Amino acid sequence: MNHLLHIDSSPRFDRSHTRRLTAEFAERWKRTHPDGTVTYRDIGRDPLPHVTQEWIAAAFTPANQRSIEMQTALRLSDELVDELFSADLIVAGIPFYNFGMPSGFKAYVDQIVRVGRTFDFHPDDPDSAYTPLVRGKRLIAVISRGDGGYGPGGRNEPLNHLDPHLRTVFSFIGVEQVEIVAAENDEHGGTALADSLNSARRRLLRLAGNSSVCRSDHG
Repeated sequence: MNHLLHIDSSPRFDRSHTRRLTAEFAERWKRTHPDGTVTYRDIGRDPLPHVTQEWIAAAFTPANQRSIEMQTALRLSDELVDELFSADLIVAGIPFYNFGMPSGFKAYVDQIVRVGRTFDFHPDDPDSAYTPLVRGKRLIAVISRGDGGYGPGGRNEPLNHLDPHLRTVFSFIGVEQVEIVAAENDEHGGTALADSLNSARRRLLRLAGNSSVCRSDHG
């Protein structure tokens, strides 16, 4: 069975481009996959906590040695990781803030990149110290940018630290398929914004209607 994990991270609500685009994607995906299931996580309206000293101590303690307090510190992280493993496809709305990801989505990343859960660490193997534990997932990242030209070959590409960060961190845990769909020119408005939104929408609807967009290999 196909399972979609739908994440919104924008702190804007009615004025959010990423929210509208991910919602349209999810609706088309559900029509294309009538037997599929969806998990929705809104970390813009319900922000995740950043990692703490207690969280770090718990994460780096073997599971069979964790105290009740440590288990409590990791409870939300475990829930988020379980959601990730249950999904075949992830669509995530991520606004472009100060050339990177917003702190709310960074909190999500920090909660799911977990030694022993989403990657293994083998310090005695210098050639392959890290082993990804996530398999068979695809991420479609829906980005909204204030200016234009941040894509490949664009005038602002050197300032775009979000796209490579997403590809690096998700590949690190095993999500090798990362597709970026961006709407630009929010600060410009007018035709420039409308054209970019329409282009992103068309691309997303094509992806949502493609029955091969996700895989069912839960590694």
